[in-house]
Amino acid sequence: MKNQSPYKILLYYKYVHIDDHETYAKIHLKFCESLGVKGRILIAEEGINGTLSGTTEQANAYIYAMRMDPRFTDMTFKIDDAEEHVFKKLYVRPKKEIVTMNLEKDLDPNHITGKRLKPAEFLEAMKDDNVIIVDVRNDYEYDIGHFRNAIRPDVKNFKQFPEWARKNKDMLKDKKILAYCTGGVRCEKFSGYLVREGFTDVNQLKGGIIAYSKHPETKGSMFEGKCYVFDERIAVDVNFAEGTKVVGKCFHCGEPSDRYVNCANLSCHTQFLCCEKCDEKTLRSCSKECEEVIRNYQIQSTD
Repeated sequence: MKNQSPYKILLYYKYVHIDDHETYAKIHLKFCESLGVKGRILIAEEGINGTLSGTTEQANAYIYAMRMDPRFTDMTFKIDDAEEHVFKKLYVRPKKEIVTMNLEKDLDPNHITGKRLKPAEFLEAMKDDNVIIVDVRNDYEYDIGHFRNAIRPDVKNFKQFPEWARKNKDMLKDKKILAYCTGGVRCEKFSGYLVREGFTDVNQLKGGIIAYSKHPETKGSMFEGKCYVFDERIAVDVNFAEGTKVVGKCFHCGEPSDRYVNCANLSCHTQFLCCEKCDEKTLRSCSKECEEVIRNYQIQSTD
């Protein structure tokens, strides 16, 4: 019998109205502190979006308590095993939106959103010739892994997607649009935005990449590379059907690499893909300027 992992990682969200979300965020912080979980939880008037880690007992207690609240009774938790915490700290923050889109007229995914496709349905839809697969994540998330033939939108953050959609309206029109993200929360809003803008065949992957990777009928099929995650793991394997292959490229030399590192220049700290050779050669710097700063610091430290 397989030994149970001592820790669990929870990924979840729910679009649901939360009265006085700032007060609720303070209450939720104290609740999480009492359990001993760590992670990042955003709370807005429109709902909750979180990922956290804790012991199996702590994670189960969190799920049980949340489902006792009528607002979150049916909230889906995506659960991964872990050997330890994947977060160093706990953040519970009130926000204007649980995913920032900054629309002049906000939308509620409970009222308008794209068609939610189950993993097996999404897999079949990707095989259609008249589809456009849109990766609704940041560029650095795409670079380390994505669905085969998916578009890499030229965006740095989620709030740039409406402008990107407007600029690429001709490319998207008359196509079956398949949108996907890590856990589903960003697709809910982006697909809703597309529907409101008049696109007629808008679809999203229900549960995102994580649910797709765990589904027995799909097992992550057609996903190339690794899935970026916002914790200390940085990226995880999700294709259990065909296996994982490296699609990322070292920022410096262009060789295959799925190693994300942070620039050693603390005033920069940019995250980038870097192979081990270039890591050593450049002192883990993202530019010549940062490399010079690091070298100067090392010289001063030895004086």
